[in-house]
Amino acid sequence: MYDFIEGKLEKITPAYAVINCNGLGFHINISVYTFEKLKGLSNGRLQVHQVISEDSHSLFGFFTEKEREVFRHLISVSGVGANTARVLLSSLNEDALINAIIRKDAPLLQSVKGIGPKAAQRLILELHDKLGKIGGGTGTLPGMVSSAFDEALQAMQALGFVRAIAEKALMRVSKELGENATTESLVKDAFKYL
Repeated sequence: MYDFIEGKLEKITPAYAVINCNGLGFHINISVYTFEKLKGLSNGRLQVHQVISEDSHSLFGFFTEKEREVFRHLISVSGVGANTARVLLSSLNEDALINAIIRKDAPLLQSVKGIGPKAAQRLILELHDKLGKIGGGTGTLPGMVSSAFDEALQAMQALGFVRAIAEKALMRVSKELGENATTESLVKDAFKYL
């Protein structure tokens, strides 16, 4: 089992990276989030998870330990394979995904390609408690002011935005603004991601 791979980034795309580690090239599947973190670097280190199936051996790489931990929880859910877990982590970064599961936000999960109503409910049912511990156990993201976020989400829905799309934009903005986020600043800044 591999824990991490570090070396020269020979190639990087939103779907995979090739890391040259002492003359051996590792093809590692990555999320869009990890791609954004690696973009522009000449050397990189990825936390990896190896998936062995009947017909292939695949490596999945993550920029952070937390992202890998969430990935491992996702693939433990019946019907969620490694590629579906990667799509989830590409559509919603690990903090947004944890928050969606803790908040039991099935519509946001269903907005991800390949996740239907049953899969969303299974993710919530099986991972709610497990991911609550990773996310701090409070039901909110670290640095997210819950009431301001909820008010901003209600305001955007009142303006006619679909809940899943508005929540995705607001999560991104709340991460940028941190604890000082107000309802007004969240709504205002969310528009640039819509």
